[in-house]
Amino acid sequence: MTSSGAADLGVADVLDFATSPDQYRHWGLTIDGDVATLSLAVDPVGGLSQDYELKTNSYDLAVDIELHDAAQRLRFEHPEVKVVVVTGGLDKIFCAGANIQMLASATHEHKVNFCKFTNETRNGIEDSTTTSKQIWLAAVNGTAAGGGYELALACDEILLVDDRSSAISLPEIPLLAVLPGTGGLTRVVEKRHVRRDLADAFATRSEGVRGQTALDWALVDHLAPASGFDQLVADRAKVRAAESDRPSDAAGVSLPPLVRELAQDTLEYQHVKVAIERDAGTAHLTVLGPSEPQPTTPEGLSAAGADAWLVAAARELDDAILHLRFNETSIGTWTFRTTGNPELVMAAEALFHTAPNHWLVRETRLLWGRTLKRLDVSARTLVTLVEPGSCFAGLLFELVLAADRSFMLDGTWEDAEEPPPAATVRLTESTLGLLPMANDLSRLHTRFWGRPEAFEAASGLLATDLDASEALEAELVTFTPDDLDWDDEVRLMLEERNSFSPDALTGMEANYRFVGPETMETKIFSRLSAWQNWIFQRPNAVGPEGALQRFGTGARPDFDPRRV
Repeated sequence: MTSSGAADLGVADVLDFATSPDQYRHWGLTIDGDVATLSLAVDPVGGLSQDYELKTNSYDLAVDIELHDAAQRLRFEHPEVKVVVVTGGLDKIFCAGANIQMLASATHEHKVNFCKFTNETRNGIEDSTTTSKQIWLAAVNGTAAGGGYELALACDEILLVDDRSSAISLPEIPLLAVLPGTGGLTRVVEKRHVRRDLADAFATRSEGVRGQTALDWALVDHLAPASGFDQLVADRAKVRAAESDRPSDAAGVSLPPLVRELAQDTLEYQHVKVAIERDAGTAHLTVLGPSEPQPTTPEGLSAAGADAWLVAAARELDDAILHLRFNETSIGTWTFRTTGNPELVMAAEALFHTAPNHWLVRETRLLWGRTLKRLDVSARTLVTLVEPGSCFAGLLFELVLAADRSFMLDGTWEDAEEPPPAATVRLTESTLGLLPMANDLSRLHTRFWGRPEAFEAASGLLATDLDASEALEAELVTFTPDDLDWDDEVRLMLEERNSFSPDALTGMEANYRFVGPETMETKIFSRLSAWQNWIFQRPNAVGPEGALQRFGTGARPDFDPRRV
């Protein structure tokens, strides 16, 4: 499979993120009571391309798709699991990180998308520990280099075998002239609080550090000889399991494959539709609200399982975002519409407020949170179109707040045979912080950053249907053209956007979206990802004499020494 634009591919060649444990080629998943173990034993010929082998437990996107799937399933299908242990399935190898040949041969956009998806998976692991109370531990049973150590860093504890050979390292700078691509530099100092000078020494030492030095520098949490390593892992898993509030006797919710129909310019699920307008460089996404009353109790949600609108719509939207990112790299603008009954959306999301501590309700809310975060950090222009028949209420109103620009029709379609009621939008308690952005603020807080009076005024409109003039006055939408101007204004905006430099737009949009305080997550996605994106285009890394091209050849890279 490949990640080139879908317009240039047969449908069968499009990169797909669907998998399941019975299809895994790289990860083994076992469950023993309240502890799950994920063992990495990479199939060298199981990558996305036949151009490289995934030797020494190195990984490409195929490996990380399986890890992402396993993390999702452990949350939903195994509520009894309180601790997840990640370890290497090969002798004396935890993980050698991202495959170098893959990075050297991949297109620029694939490298960037690969790093972003892998970052999101690592952030999801941390989210699982902190909010789902499914705590992840890394049992580093051998060498952990680059992305391998970054995987360990995403876990809440790192246990290292002390066998005089197993080392941890971030060798990207000395060996490859790039940065650790999945948050390694940030997590070392922000999460593990390693001293800056020691972190500098660590990240420029290609061989890494072992044993007691790794413990002394706070790069790992626990150390044990090979003879006592398994017992250390078991003891720490038992201690951490006692801290979890996940139920021991609840039935999980199975996550079956998504049903979707993919054609050259369309992608259709049950609750999400995508239509691509290639000449305008635009993908039009429509989210369908519930078509019938949804469960009002946790028991009802459990019985409905993955068929419940709250679960199914989030899974479909997440998959659509990933499809567009990897398979439609030249489609730079995404528009969002909704259709349906706002009352049914409100009734569905009410569970978030009436039973917030039920494990499945919590997981469903967190799934929406991760999906919307994935939207926030997508390098695309986001435009929301609020029209008659829409259901931008509660959690779906987040699509309005996430947009770089929003249009709401003032009035209705006057030339319709039976003009429908004018569109309205509605804020709920969900808008105030149940679905935070990477900056730990709600999208409403982010919209009114530094303007508390405007935030309080908007917050006072909860549970109120707002028409276009009221939404504009409350500063909740950007523009409100009437039906005479609607088509022209939207068309001209999309055409203008498609004429701009995508590089400049990406920088501008990311700059504006994450106001307020920095968090570890925003640093990973803005500071680190932005620099990695730039470095991936520089000759010192990817040029014919750069480090990625000369790695493993015996020839030293030829660096341009100028810092600019």
